[in-house]
Amino acid sequence: MAAVQSEKYCQGFTKLLTIFLSILLLLLGTILLILWLSLRPHRPTFHIIDFTVPGFAQPSGFNDSRITFNVTARNTNKHNGIYYDSVAGLVFYRDQQIGWTPLMEPFLQGPKRTTMLYGKFCGVTLTVTGKRWPEFINARKQGMVVFRLQITSVIKYKIRTWDAKHHKMHVNCDVGVGPKGSILPAWKNKKCHAHFG
Repeated sequence: MAAVQSEKYCQGFTKLLTIFLSILLLLLGTILLILWLSLRPHRPTFHIIDFTVPGFAQPSGFNDSRITFNVTARNTNKHNGIYYDSVAGLVFYRDQQIGWTPLMEPFLQGPKRTTMLYGKFCGVTLTVTGKRWPEFINARKQGMVVFRLQITSVIKYKIRTWDAKHHKMHVNCDVGVGPKGSILPAWKNKKCHAHFG
């Protein structure tokens, strides 16, 4: 009789211990998930604010061809900074690169900060040929010329007291320019697609 009671007591204790350990593991797992989500860095977001090709409004704009742009880079992390190596801008038309320019020297972007990236392609940084300009003008007559602005850099996250690994960053902003050479309203403040490797 005592053996049966002892066996029931052991089974009850084992079930109670199993339930306790299950709850403890669930609680620890939840705490670890919350810690991981709070410490995991979020990628920066980019929006195209302005993009102009002033020469479109002039019949002989090819002689003074230039492109100016403005993009915002937003660090959405509450506690993590982002280190940017030097930042460069490239512009493409029909997947052919037509310009390149350095934008910023290396910098640290603090948490919850927005950085404005201004750039200009002109002279040697813009390779618009006499053949390419008429393509722009023909597309302009159709109502819109589509360019792709690319921002490149290498970034790493500053997480509390340690630095994370480097990530190659390629941000692509498609932008439509109207007949007067200004960004069309539908493309203004549009979020850019970012790829990190």
